[in-house]
Parts: sequence; C-alpha cells; structure tokens
Amino acid sequence: MNVVKFGGSSLASGSQLKKVLQIIKEDPARKVVVVSAPGKRSSEDDKVTDLLILLGTAVLNNEEYQGFLQRVMARYISIAEELNLGEEIIKEIHTDLLALVAGNKQKPDYYLDAFKASGENNNAKLVAAYFNQEGLPARYINPQEAGLLVTDEPGNARVLSGSYENLYQLRQIDEVIVFPGFFGYTKTGEVCTFSRGGSDITGAILANGTRAALYENFTDVDAIYAANPNVVENPKSIKELTYREMRELSYAGFTVLHDEALHPAFKQGIPVQIKNTNNPAAPGTSILKKRHSADQGVVGIASSNGFCSIYIEKYLMNREVGFGRRVLEILEDQEVSYEHMPSGIDDLTIILRDHQLTEEGEAHLLNRLKRELQADSVVIEHDIALIMIVGEGMRQKIGTMSKAATAFAESKINIDMINQGASEVSVMFGIGAEQEDLAIQSLYQAFFEK
Repeated sequence: MNVVKFGGSSLASGSQLKKVLQIIKEDPARKVVVVSAPGKRSSEDDKVTDLLILLGTAVLNNEEYQGFLQRVMARYISIAEELNLGEEIIKEIHTDLLALVAGNKQKPDYYLDAFKASGENNNAKLVAAYFNQEGLPARYINPQEAGLLVTDEPGNARVLSGSYENLYQLRQIDEVIVFPGFFGYTKTGEVCTFSRGGSDITGAILANGTRAALYENFTDVDAIYAANPNVVENPKSIKELTYREMRELSYAGFTVLHDEALHPAFKQGIPVQIKNTNNPAAPGTSILKKRHSADQGVVGIASSNGFCSIYIEKYLMNREVGFGRRVLEILEDQEVSYEHMPSGIDDLTIILRDHQLTEEGEAHLLNRLKRELQADSVVIEHDIALIMIVGEGMRQKIGTMSKAATAFAESKINIDMINQGASEVSVMFGIGAEQEDLAIQSLYQAFFEK
C-alpha cells in the first residue's frame, strides 16, 4: 500500500479535488490519503489555516470574530458547491467550528491549536464525502481514533513511538482512508499540532506506521529543482536525492517538503516520491536511502535569511576549559537557540534566528557574553543569509570549495562565515542578505552551467 499526501494548493478548490480523485483512482495501491487544509487559489487568496488562526485569536481576545468565521465557511462552501456535495457536510463543518468557538479558553495554546487543526480535520471529512459520492469507497479517520499520539507541545508536537504500532491497524480497513494531517492527540486527549506545514510529517508517520511501500507527496511543482526557480531561470530538476540531502536542503530553504518530514520514512527505509497534482504524469523526484544515479557532487543549492551572527573573540580561548559550555549556558538562560557555531583558536561565531532577539534582549545578551566570558570583543551582525550547497558526492569531488569561492569572488560577494558539517554532505556560507539571490545565481552557474 502507498500513503499519499496532498498539500494545500492541491486541495484549494473543487477543480483541484477532481484531480485528486483521479490520481487516487489510477492506482489501487493508494490506500491512505493525508490531506492539508485548503490553500491559496491565487496569490491574493488566504490559506484556510491563516483564517483559522485569525478566528481563534479574535475569540480569545473577545473581539469581533463572525467575519473570520464566515470567510472560513465560505471556502468550504465554495468547494462543496463546485463538487455538488449536499448541505450535510457543510452543516457538520459549521457545527464543529461553533463548538471550537465555545471551547475552553483557559488554555490559550491548546485552544488555538484546536482551531489550526480543524482546517485539515474538516477538509478530510469533506474529501471523504466527495470520494464516496463519486463511487470510491472512503472513510474519514480521526488521528485520535487511529492512535496518533504526540508530545504535549502545542505548535511543536512530536510523535510518540507507540503511535506506529497503533497506526499499523489501519491496514485492516478496506476503504480508502482519508486522514487529516498536521496534528495528533496527547495522552490526555488534547489536540496538538506539529510545526507549520506539518501535514508532510503526518504523511511520513503514516507511511512508517502502515509499513507502506511508498510515500507519495503531491504538491504544485513537477519536481524538486537544483535551485529556487524564482531566483534561477529554468533550473535543472533533480531526479533522485538521498534522505540526508533532502533534509539539508529543506532546512536551508527548500519549501517543497517540511524539514522534519523525512525522519519517520527514513527509519523504515520507505522511498518518498515528490509529484505534481497538476501534472501527475511528470516523473517527479525520488528521495531514497541511496541514489542510483551517478554521483555528480553538488545536487542542490538552497538559501534562507533572517539570521544574525554573534562574533566572540578572546585570546587563548582554545586553552580555556569550559568556555563553550559557558557560552551555551548564557544562551539557554536567555531562552535563545542557535543554528551553527563555527570556531577558531581565539574566536567563535554563533548563528541564530534574528526573531529571537528583542532590542532589550540583544543588549542584555551581548553584555553577559562580554562580562561573564571576559571576552576581548563581542560583535553582532544582522541581516545574514545562509547559502548551502548540498551533495553526498562532494566527499569524492576535488575542488568544490575552490569553485564556490571563485563564484563568490567573481560576483564580488563577501563571505562572512563558512561551516562544513562533519558528514561532508553540505557546506554553508554566511553572507549579507542583500546578496542572497546573486549568490544563488553565481553558485548555480558555477556548478550546473559551466
């Protein structure tokens, strides 16, 4: 059996749902369908999840919320009317949303998570109703019924290992299973969502739990590309990636797949296929434990911005026992997490997400680092972009760093930081955010065009 996940753009309208139905009908192995909430129909449109967050927040703040409720319902009504579904499913969705509005507001985080999760949950009910209407026997399954248990962390839940054994029982169901993505239930029965975009995670969890032969992730692109198509004109598509390569690319900015989504599939060695709902005949991209294709070194280039760097310098730092531990303790006290920490003998650089620091918090953090570490210099730089080149074949390729450095030099891009992981699957460069697009274009030309 295959687990198939459809993203928000694939479920944004009735016409899109007709494509989804045809895709499921074409392959009897597609027995588990994981759905997102309806996404944008156009660039000016709203995602249903965003509307639900506005709705839940307005209710919590005792503000006018009827407008948001009507906008959410209008999306489901539009889809149902386009598919000629009866009023029963719309009444069910409306009743569910009213129950959420009247829910327990004493725990705001759980209250909002229930609203966020309802986008996927109600869409799964609608999709199952449509499948049945069109003669495809389908059954909506709620994550609580299936035993998908998660940690008690609203907005950042993680699957509990016991869930996989529970989910294996889904194999006994004859109908096509329609399962809402993005959330599970705590042991105490609270709804908790994964991080945003977490329907990908649900799909991988179900693929693991049901021991699926394949996890197909349908989105709105024909394949994963070697670079962002919005930055590089007509970039090459990638036929195959390893799990590790995809994990690195997802972290560094590739938004096709959630960066946490591969781990459950990876643990079972289940191949993942990225496909296009609007062009299902396209071969897509395979994500595997080991690539079959010849190793070409760099397979992809990704970027992400919104970082800052803290540079700490102290003479004879390398001889000072416990220096790194004290740095991490100060970050922990400030409730700040870091992304990377490359170091030299007398200095180190901390890369972190810029949004974690308020103006007051930044001043306090810098003061503590300088005072408690007795550092010679502590300097912070904002507006940093991280550029990553990824490929397991880089370990065997001579001259990768030279080619990257030459590309940056020819484009007059200054490198603030270089960090290479121990696995040698990726190399990361820190540069000024204003040169992010230029850096991607320069590296793409160096590795894929020259």
